[in-house]
Amino acid sequence: MIGKVYNIPPQPPVAENTRYLRAGAVTFGVEYRELDPASLEATYQGNAAQLAELRERSPEGGFSDEGVSIHVCATDDGREYVRFDVFDDEPHYHYVHHDGEDIVNNVIDFDRAAHGEMLPWAIDRLRTRLAAMLTEAGGAHLVPRLEPALIGPVIDEVEQLAARAQQAHRAAARK
Repeated sequence: MIGKVYNIPPQPPVAENTRYLRAGAVTFGVEYRELDPASLEATYQGNAAQLAELRERSPEGGFSDEGVSIHVCATDDGREYVRFDVFDDEPHYHYVHHDGEDIVNNVIDFDRAAHGEMLPWAIDRLRTRLAAMLTEAGGAHLVPRLEPALIGPVIDEVEQLAARAQQAHRAAARK
């Protein structure tokens, strides 16, 4: 696996901050996230091993960032397989591998110098590489059920929602 590998799942989406859009076998979630050390500690406090790994692998002062997250989940069971964290400081994406109750969280840093802004790149990956990315994350069983005619318009909506959330934040930050 490339990138960083964690034995803790990514922080779950906050339901009231996430807009879910069904597209057949997959459901996309668009969320504006504000990540900080306190919220991460709260997420993992019920699991001593996960909390220990978080503390061990966190930079000094903890993880803090914010931006748009795009979640790619199986519609039938809600499991997240791919996530794009279009964050302001450290954009990255996840392959979330499920092995029974265990999760392997593969985090790949995004290179702005090579790829430019992450949001257009992420949308293009949804349009052109979704099947390959789902397969990489262990969601190959979803690929035969993907319906491009259904997914395409939903990705258009994901793009609009994510761009609006990003623009609203940037406008508020300038004030």
